[in-house]
Amino acid sequence: MADDSSSPKATGKELRDDSCSNGDALVLKPKKMKAKEKSLQSGKAKTHKKSLKSSEYENRLLFAINIMKTSKKESMDFEDSGDRRVQLDVKEELKEDPDFVVQGKGKKRKRKTDHRDGPSSTSEAPLPKKKKKVVKEEGQMNLGTEKKKKNEVKVKVKKEEGDRPVSVKKKKSKEEIEAARALKLKKKEEEEKQRWRWWEEEKYEHGIKWKFLEHKGPYFPPEYQPLPDDVKFYYNGKAVKLNPPAEEGALYFAQMLDHEYTTKEVFRNNFFRDWRKDMTLEEKQLIKDLNKCDFGELLVMHKQRVEARKNMSKEEKQVIKEANQKIVEEYGFCVLDQHRERIGNFKIEPPALFRGRGDHPKQGMLKKRIQPEDVIINCSKDSYIPEPPAGHRWKEVRHDNTVTWLASWTENVQGSCKYVMLNANSKLKGEKDWEKYEVARRLKLCVDAIRAQYLEDLKSKQMGTRQRAVAFYFIDKLALRAGNEKEEGETADTVGCCSLRVEHITLHDTLDGEKCVVEFDFLGKDCIRYYNKVPVIKRVFKNLKLFMEKKQGGDDLFDRLNTQLLNKHLSSLMAGLTAKVFRTYNASITLQQQLQKLTNKTDNVAEKLLSYNRANRAVAILCNHQRAPPKTFDQSMANLQAKIDSRKEQLALAKKELKQAKKDSKGSSDNKLLASVYHSRRLQRAIYFFSQHLYISDVSLIAVCVFSLVDKKKKAVQRCEEQLLRMEVQATDKEENKQIALSTSKLNYLDPRISVAWCKNIEVPLDKIYNKTLRDKFAWAIDMTENDFVF
Repeated sequence: MADDSSSPKATGKELRDDSCSNGDALVLKPKKMKAKEKSLQSGKAKTHKKSLKSSEYENRLLFAINIMKTSKKESMDFEDSGDRRVQLDVKEELKEDPDFVVQGKGKKRKRKTDHRDGPSSTSEAPLPKKKKKVVKEEGQMNLGTEKKKKNEVKVKVKKEEGDRPVSVKKKKSKEEIEAARALKLKKKEEEEKQRWRWWEEEKYEHGIKWKFLEHKGPYFPPEYQPLPDDVKFYYNGKAVKLNPPAEEGALYFAQMLDHEYTTKEVFRNNFFRDWRKDMTLEEKQLIKDLNKCDFGELLVMHKQRVEARKNMSKEEKQVIKEANQKIVEEYGFCVLDQHRERIGNFKIEPPALFRGRGDHPKQGMLKKRIQPEDVIINCSKDSYIPEPPAGHRWKEVRHDNTVTWLASWTENVQGSCKYVMLNANSKLKGEKDWEKYEVARRLKLCVDAIRAQYLEDLKSKQMGTRQRAVAFYFIDKLALRAGNEKEEGETADTVGCCSLRVEHITLHDTLDGEKCVVEFDFLGKDCIRYYNKVPVIKRVFKNLKLFMEKKQGGDDLFDRLNTQLLNKHLSSLMAGLTAKVFRTYNASITLQQQLQKLTNKTDNVAEKLLSYNRANRAVAILCNHQRAPPKTFDQSMANLQAKIDSRKEQLALAKKELKQAKKDSKGSSDNKLLASVYHSRRLQRAIYFFSQHLYISDVSLIAVCVFSLVDKKKKAVQRCEEQLLRMEVQATDKEENKQIALSTSKLNYLDPRISVAWCKNIEVPLDKIYNKTLRDKFAWAIDMTENDFVF
């Protein structure tokens, strides 16, 4: 707002010139013109006001105030969507107004400017019809040229983007948004009606998982298609035509050339060894060095195919989507006890190169193509038995209702069994989760007695009992996995508590001011490194020294203990108790304790979510759920910080405008008060309309406008502060989760009823904690959990 326009001494003409720079502002009336205008309007206004009852006048004034108070968005032009709300209410009346020109549907409405010398009043006689027409045509011409310029800019942008089509999202109307919201709500209600509420039914007898199971079997990936004739593989500079299996393996390696895996010696050696198994005798004699192989043309072809998929038209993508949907409808569902259930992984993995996690010793090995002859089918006797692909047969067909898998096979890299299972939100998965957390809850009742028992066993005269007690102590306090015995060379050198070796721990009498510190350093599950320095009680520390006497680094720390012996002892203490149950118990109880400690009911939603994530993070650290920092982390944080800085500038500007609005509202001059709201076009139009058509007094209008302006500025400051706080909380949360995986514990170790009860008590929407997949998975917990649930 210009200084001259806000000054009490500013003349009416100066105010008019300043405000009408855009050609559409309200014309202020100079003091000298007031007498003339009153003489022109007095008869009309007085007559009309006399005919109005006092209640009707008050209603019109309240209507004006509501319009002001509900205006949520200020706009600097008349194309703003907020202006259209006022336009809808007064459209018919404004058509008759000579001071406004309607330039067709959807076009902006301009106030005609008076080009005569000297100030003028809005109530003076209108221009002649010819002049009015000329002004209208000029406005249309200006509007047309503006639209042309905008179209030219859009065309230029599209050309600069390249051949890739640029999608322009059409802004949805209020009716369309409401219709979409209603449709989404209706769909949600239908899903809820169709949901199988299995947790309300009686359970089958122990060991029985289902009574009827029918499905179509797994879906096999398409067969390999040979390379085009113009794409060649080269060895030592010469083109070589490979047989289809070897050519397929070469393509898999070429697809990973841009990845760091192909630079690792282990990966390259494992691939080359497996690849030679698919070569003919002639190819083996020729190709003896991977470094002389040229996969360049195969990589180029792969990139072209990827780019072609990205550049598909909407129609082409729709065709593929419909084809995939047909596959899902045929193979992605089964009938379980007369209910239609979704299958989780109904597609058999296509052949590829094995990657593994971390520095896996088998990375680079070729995963073979699975054939129907490798697959075992499981279904009920009275069901339709799925047919294998033409020319093939199943390895075996079983009817075992004590297991939950639908099909199984053994993969060639690690020799492990793979299964086709039901989706995470199915009855079989839900029952398993529910039972797991109930066993963990039962542990809470006897955990003190169990801990007292293993502390007593630390002093046992039998070495095996002492080792079991120390291992139990680590599983309880550090949530270590028990570990399973593995054949040498079969998988990566990963260990658990029972399979720790002497080289994996280091004892410190004193470290960083702590006494009796044990330093752990080993590869856990999925080759994730576990590194921790933990102070322990003296009895455990002395026993560890005893266990390590006269042993080399490669010797077992617990040489008289294994996982089977440990779990056998645990099951004798409580039915169903295993080392994994202890891990689940410690994770869930830690979450509950941390939520009670960190949560503040007076915080806003963003701060409550930060508290939840910090509690979840404590569990993830306890369970060693780590991850590598995302590649885009630094860029993502930089973008977020830029948004925070921008929001801080907006907040400072909003506070400055609020201060100015409060200052202007204390002035005594009517002109000054009206000038203080001049930057709000919507207020200008409302003032004009109410004064011309509702005949509300200037004093009332001034009071309403000033009140509305200050109120809106306060809301703008509040909105900026909330958005800034939300962004800062997001940045803090993101930084703290840089190398921590929160989803693993949330999915597998945390009783969902803790989170559901917390959301209900703290009034946080559940979808802020659980996405739709997790809400479907834990539907049983969401339905049965009360506010007073305690793990």
